[in-house]
Amino acid sequence: MQHLWIKDIKENAKIEGNYLVKNKSIGQTRQGNSFLTLTLGDKTGTIEAKVWDRVDEISTKFKEGNIVTIAGQANTYRNQIQIQIHKLQQNKSPVDPTIFQESTPKDITHMLLDLKTLANKIQNRHLRTLIDSFMADHHFVTQLKKAPAAKNFHHSYLGGLLEHTLSVSQMAVLVSEHYPDLDCDLLLSGAILHDIGKIEELTFEPNIEYSNKGRLLGHIVLGVMMVEEKLKSLKDFPPELALRLKHLILSHHGEFDFGSPKRPKFLEAFALHLIDDMDAKINGLSRLLKDDRQEGSWTDFNKLFQRYFFKGDSSAQTNNKVKDLDSKKQGQGQLFQVDL
Repeated sequence: MQHLWIKDIKENAKIEGNYLVKNKSIGQTRQGNSFLTLTLGDKTGTIEAKVWDRVDEISTKFKEGNIVTIAGQANTYRNQIQIQIHKLQQNKSPVDPTIFQESTPKDITHMLLDLKTLANKIQNRHLRTLIDSFMADHHFVTQLKKAPAAKNFHHSYLGGLLEHTLSVSQMAVLVSEHYPDLDCDLLLSGAILHDIGKIEELTFEPNIEYSNKGRLLGHIVLGVMMVEEKLKSLKDFPPELALRLKHLILSHHGEFDFGSPKRPKFLEAFALHLIDDMDAKINGLSRLLKDDRQEGSWTDFNKLFQRYFFKGDSSAQTNNKVKDLDSKKQGQGQLFQVDL
């Protein structure tokens, strides 16, 4: 049976197939009847689904992270497509895992090469040796290439951690060039290492979940521990430099309310927090706008940001693209042509 991608599900479509259970919760109607709310996913997105009958019986047959076989129909509820499930059972047959795991759209090999090229810009021999020790660690690099950067909001797909790390590192270099008071070597090293703890914080087969270490310690503490382990073999590493590097990791979320045990206390720490925050939010919001199923010019209400987001008039955007294309065509054959 050909898989029906979640992004292609339309109103009134009959649904039969396998989907990954990302979230599962039981609620009650005003009449006191139980119902099951699921978030189902594949690599193209997620969709809400409801089970109204035999809830207690069906709920015991599967858990979050399982792949289930469903039969149902897609309906619209509050301007959102939703699946009403008639039949559900846990799938125990072999399935292609790539159907359910979203991956970075960028080339892993090229991104890793670009990150190593940036690391080669580090002039401070102590920082360079430390970064090189991570890049020479086969297990670390293997996990870095596969790991997501988060469970839900930003870069929450296979390869997302490498994509995010490279992006933050690239911006660290640009920001350092713009602000000469910044120590580029320190900021770039912090950018490369700031989220390394996520390779131990998250598991990702088949669903992105927190590991025991992730729940008990978190990626910030795990990242500092990983740096400390490497520093044990670097006997002449300057103590203050090690302290500053650890502070970059500990403070990169910026505020206590956002999970940082420390707030940024020197220039490079402030810069890293702002760069990291921007990259995470731009990626997360871009995905939110792309995946939003709400009709009209506005997204559904976003609980994380406590606001609606403006999508604009899609027909106007399409018309603008057509006009841009026409203007490019008009430029062809002229004596002086803009290099597009």
